[in-house]
Amino acid sequence: MEIKDNELLRHFEVTTDEGLLTIEYSLQERKIFLTKLCAGNCEDEVIQQEFIKNVLDLVSERNLRVVPTHSKIVSFFRKNRKYQEMLPPGIKI
Repeated sequence: MEIKDNELLRHFEVTTDEGLLTIEYSLQERKIFLTKLCAGNCEDEVIQQEFIKNVLDLVSERNLRVVPTHSKIVSFFRKNRKYQEMLPPGIKI
């Protein structure tokens, strides 16, 4: 899965057979706020979960803390406890 960081539009994007998937973000200091997941026509949960996982791996390489604000991304953090360490201090999900 080839993820592109579109800094001009401030979103991560990937093109699949079912369409374009994007996660919009906002950078503030050493934190990245994941504000919106746009799935378009892609209803496949497995592809969406894989996309979120790859985006979080990319963010982890940049040593940023993650503040999820979209409900699907928050539920991903609840299901995958190993990503809890990426949350800033004081935020519990």
